[in-house]
Amino acid sequence: MVNKNPRHAEYYEAILQIRPKNKEVLEFALGLIGTREKITISKVKESKHGFDVYLSDQRFARGTLAQQLRKKFKNSKVVVTKTLYGVDRMSSRLIYRAAISFRLDEVKE
Repeated sequence: MVNKNPRHAEYYEAILQIRPKNKEVLEFALGLIGTREKITISKVKESKHGFDVYLSDQRFARGTLAQQLRKKFKNSKVVVTKTLYGVDRMSSRLIYRAAISFRLDEVKE
């Protein structure tokens, strides 16, 4: 995906954390993000516990993406947090970054 964002290529406002590692959830989330023109993915990190997807739009990640994931995967838990990133120089507004933690419940057999 080409980054069409006027900001630099590594810019992100939100992180979608998918735990535990699940390719189906990752592909569903990337499909939803791919349908939006103005939303870009800065990077996708893979760790031994799951995936981290860095997104350019916090409002989409906290609202639409979190709701769609919750609706599609019933046995899941979504926690949205935000942390203070800085202060805008022109307007003195506080700037936040969001972290959306999506955790699938493990099925015990």
